[in-house]
Amino acid sequence: MSSEVSVSRPHCDSRAVALGFPDRDLPVEPEPPQPSSGSATAGYRSAKCDPAAWFSNYHGILDQAEVTCLLGERLQDIHGWKSELQRHVERLQADTGALLALKTRLERALDATETPYAIATDNLNCRARRLGPDLVRDSVEEELLKEVDLIRSVQALLKRTTAQVVAQIRMNREAKQTLEFDWSDKYQAYNFDDQCGKYNNMSPDTQHHPSSAIMQDHVSNPASWTKFTQDNLSKALQEEHATSSLRMLVEQLLLDTTEDLRVQCSGVDRAFSQRCVELIEAKTQLEMKLAEVLGQIGAQERNIVALQQAIHNKEAPMRVAQSRLYLRSLRPNMELCRDAPQLSLEGEVRQIDATLASLHQQLSEARGSLSHLEESRMALEKDINCKAHSLFTERDKCMTHRKRYPTVSTLSGY
Repeated sequence: MSSEVSVSRPHCDSRAVALGFPDRDLPVEPEPPQPSSGSATAGYRSAKCDPAAWFSNYHGILDQAEVTCLLGERLQDIHGWKSELQRHVERLQADTGALLALKTRLERALDATETPYAIATDNLNCRARRLGPDLVRDSVEEELLKEVDLIRSVQALLKRTTAQVVAQIRMNREAKQTLEFDWSDKYQAYNFDDQCGKYNNMSPDTQHHPSSAIMQDHVSNPASWTKFTQDNLSKALQEEHATSSLRMLVEQLLLDTTEDLRVQCSGVDRAFSQRCVELIEAKTQLEMKLAEVLGQIGAQERNIVALQQAIHNKEAPMRVAQSRLYLRSLRPNMELCRDAPQLSLEGEVRQIDATLASLHQQLSEARGSLSHLEESRMALEKDINCKAHSLFTERDKCMTHRKRYPTVSTLSGY
């Protein structure tokens, strides 16, 4: 395993002096006997220990030296695993800090989506109050509906990703806690073994503990002891890899969602701009048509006035002709003759009647045309007002409101 620590083991010297034992603890080799006799050498011989005691003491010191050497090796093993545990604890702590920062960015990005959502829904509500023929499902409305759906999808995705980050933070903390417990146990074991290595036959703080040599059921063996830490490190490494993958995923996610929102925002803005151009063009054409209709109305009104004046002008000749015919109809007896004046008067009356009938027909047609023109004028004015209202809604309300759309950095959670 990559996290396993290779520990170099020092060579154990069998000599107690090399392990820090005092010189006085070493057995003194017996000096060769010197020739002597009598009581002069009797005391010297009695001060020497017997060979069995000497070898027992010597082997006891060698066993103690070996244990001390093994404790040194054990200390190196523990130190190596402690260092490895500490390294992964620090990495998990750094990963958790990075995930917490990403969690904050995700939450800020989620909050930032509320502004474009409010803008889009407000735009839809404003456009729902358009008048008459302009209340249609055009390209702007299609883009706005797409924007609303996109924002909802982004919000749901950000919420799911935030939950994933929170879950990974929890798993990182659990793995870190496991490593810290293991490190703490090894720290205590290191201190105990270090103290054990310092004990020697001259140590004043050693005591008898007869029950300490009894094998305990929960004691581990070197293989299980190593495997326990390796499993903990393996779990930590797994969480580190998961954290790395999740961090890359979140970074890419924030980039993609921000780009998608900005692209859709640009699409809506283009649709609004195009719609405003269409409204301005339609309004201009309606205004030109209205000007033309107003000109026709003025001409027709003048025509009606002229016809009315012509009819009025025929009234006096009609009265004269009819008065003449009336008086001549009062002639007595044979004087009531259809002579030339009579025939001329009758013709004049018929001519005036025909002219008046024609003038009245023209007047009726002119008034009908004027009424139609007036209706066209009112319809054009209504359409112009409708276009002006729509233009105000699109340009002055919706597009002005869309200027509050969040920036790229805000949508990215910064």
